[in-house]
Amino acid sequence: MFTGIIEEKGKIKAIKRGAASSVLSIEGSVIFDDLKIGDSVAVNGVCLTATKIEGGAFEADVMHETLDRTGLGQLRPGSAVNLERAMAANGRFGGHIVSGHIDGQGVVKEIKKDDNAIWYYIQAPASIMRYIVEKGSIAIDGISLTVAKVTEDTFAVSIIPHTAAETTLSERRTGDKVNLENDIVGKYVEKLTQPYTSGAGGSGQSGLTMEKLISAGF
Repeated sequence: MFTGIIEEKGKIKAIKRGAASSVLSIEGSVIFDDLKIGDSVAVNGVCLTATKIEGGAFEADVMHETLDRTGLGQLRPGSAVNLERAMAANGRFGGHIVSGHIDGQGVVKEIKKDDNAIWYYIQAPASIMRYIVEKGSIAIDGISLTVAKVTEDTFAVSIIPHTAAETTLSERRTGDKVNLENDIVGKYVEKLTQPYTSGAGGSGQSGLTMEKLISAGF
């Protein structure tokens, strides 16, 4: 589990490409304080496992599914990446619950300055937009951010200069793709309410009635 509070910007040192997979070598400094082989590290929001640590860099295997669903396949040697170690049990929960399992990608449609803030407008598919609510949480390239505006197919976040400087958002340009992870709470709520909303026999009609609400204590 992660919190979406980026610890540092690392850099892709090297990439070994296979037929449908890759091995990333990633340089950093802060995260190596206690990093061990087998530890989880979120790289641009993607949970990866450190398989080798050597000379201020760690290696991680990236499988076919991960390359298809995220933007890790677009990285090149020298690319900057957001890095966060898994949350420690005694750590502060500064962001929100981030699993490191990317739901899909969005596209940066517009970037606007607003005094000391910077607005990023992200276009995302319906499968992601359905879980995004105003003032809710979203992880963009692993960064825990608050949703400030929502339209049918876009959402916007407003960030402070510190967040821009300490993450890869400062390097994003219009047209760039970003990794998106929805707040997992909404997905669990939807799953748990399906027996009440899908209807008997998969009819698509709501099975939720006043009687069921009362019996459940509402």
